[in-house]
Amino acid sequence: MEDTDTDTDVDEELVDVAVCPKCSKMTEHEVLRRTMKGNGEDLLARCVQCSNVQNLQLRPPKPVFIKTTLSDRMDSKFALVDSDDDELICKDDYFQHDELTYKITRIEDSTSKEAKKLEASKISAMWAVRVDRTIVPLTMTQGEISVAGSIECDPDKMFSCGAIMQMNGRRWRIRALHTGKGRTLNGKRVANEIRRIYLHVPEDENESSKTNYRR
Repeated sequence: MEDTDTDTDVDEELVDVAVCPKCSKMTEHEVLRRTMKGNGEDLLARCVQCSNVQNLQLRPPKPVFIKTTLSDRMDSKFALVDSDDDELICKDDYFQHDELTYKITRIEDSTSKEAKKLEASKISAMWAVRVDRTIVPLTMTQGEISVAGSIECDPDKMFSCGAIMQMNGRRWRIRALHTGKGRTLNGKRVANEIRRIYLHVPEDENESSKTNYRR
């Protein structure tokens, strides 16, 4: 007998399984007849454990489009996210849309009631936030002049009050971080917790600018 454990050219054996109504569990079935039906097929199959014969209808899942609000920091947009109708969608699941990664924060059923998980066909609305990249708004202040801007970075990038960073070809010091719960002048936060970074020109450069101005 040929030793299949050492033969890498032997294909893996495929076994047909289905829920047997008589055994009340998933069992191996022998296919007696196979009939193509559109994109699917009908099977006449017999359970190898109890010999019960049943008809099985196999059909490919239907595509559905879920009404979804996609959020990227302060910006939100509406989109139709495609899925198989029988796919189980759960809160905190991740998915790709337009080559971006989102995390599901809320799903609702047909009565607008929040649920932790639902089949795609039963979801009336869904909300998700972008998690692969984060856009952090900036306020850059020099003297009495403030200019708005933003940076795009990894969600877990750490920013610390007092740290120096480069923006627009010059050095800035992080004066404060706003987390949505208030502004802090101390400590550090990751990017996805920050609503705005306040930047000031470092004091040594301010003094240098004043000296050059007097000259």
